[in-house]
Amino acid sequence: MTGLALPPLAVQPEHRPVAPDRRRERPRLYAVDGIRLLAALMVAVHHYAGTRRVDQPHNRIWDRPVSDIMPSVFHVAAYGWIGVEIFFVISGFVICMSCWGRTPRQFFVSRVIRLYPAYWFAVLFTTATLAAVPGVWERLRLRDVLLNLTMLQSGQGVPNVDGVYWTLWSELRFYLLFLVVVAMGLTYRRVVVFCCVWGAAAMLAPVADLPLLTLFADPEAAWYFIAGLALYLMHRFGQDLLLWGILGMAWLMGQKELGRRIDEVEHVGSWRGAVLIFTVFLLVMVAVALGRTDRIRWRWLVTAGSLTYPLYLMHYAAGTALISRLRDDLDARLLVALVLAGFLVLSLLVHRFVERPMAGQVKRGLETAFARRRNAEARGTGG
Repeated sequence: MTGLALPPLAVQPEHRPVAPDRRRERPRLYAVDGIRLLAALMVAVHHYAGTRRVDQPHNRIWDRPVSDIMPSVFHVAAYGWIGVEIFFVISGFVICMSCWGRTPRQFFVSRVIRLYPAYWFAVLFTTATLAAVPGVWERLRLRDVLLNLTMLQSGQGVPNVDGVYWTLWSELRFYLLFLVVVAMGLTYRRVVVFCCVWGAAAMLAPVADLPLLTLFADPEAAWYFIAGLALYLMHRFGQDLLLWGILGMAWLMGQKELGRRIDEVEHVGSWRGAVLIFTVFLLVMVAVALGRTDRIRWRWLVTAGSLTYPLYLMHYAAGTALISRLRDDLDARLLVALVLAGFLVLSLLVHRFVERPMAGQVKRGLETAFARRRNAEARGTGG
């Protein structure tokens, strides 16, 4: 899940023949911005009022089961974790769209400036908040906090400053794999082959007993990203039986993974409810891919989408710590609403005063570095 900005679609020449009306430039996908924010809010409400953790007696956040405090909210919020799977699907869609026609260098720069500025702020903000409001989460050692700034802590076996960062590890592995296709040049056939090869690896990994294969294949998340890639190919080239087959396989593998996550991780909600929500989401994304939502052009959705990534990064550990301090002073539903509203405002401020300025500075710095490298190589060749 990365809260990625959606650039206008620029169509490039392809190896696969397509109908002329499918090659015209489409408008910005405002609907996807709205879906991303909805997914982030689902995850946040789940963490505040729908996890097994908050439904235990004497839990550190509410002190008593949240299903006793606000039962109706709990039963709905219990399914909010599916927002993460929604993020992964959207990430596959958006990354494929934003990388079309780009070089590996451009892909690398775009990912760095999109991921790191808000993430650096979130790591420092959460660390400071947990120091100021102790008692809910354990504080990490300084060395571990510093390593978190790399976003590579999961590869080192180091805990995350905030538990939600686990999804970034899946995102980074997806980017690394997809970079191979970007380097070759994105075409319909290459993306389809990538989906098939990655999907096969993800299916084999659980029984292959090869840690390296499992690490790169990421079977827990792979099929959600693959679904997003297939949906983007539908958006760009139109639907066909092959893409429907890939999407269908992604749904079948996804429903299995949803059940595993309920049984082994979440322990709330039901498989049927989770599959229903995921299926409805995929159908909405099919509508987006086939242009059925192109009439949605509410510009406020662009701002809404820009809040998604900072909100996701900051809401969990800091938000639950605040709830633990304020739970006895406010109505529980009002408290959840106020904490969410506060983090939405903070996310807007982070986007405007941290993400955008820092992204520009980092981009200029990276482009200068790459330009110097090219000039040095040119001088070396000339010599």
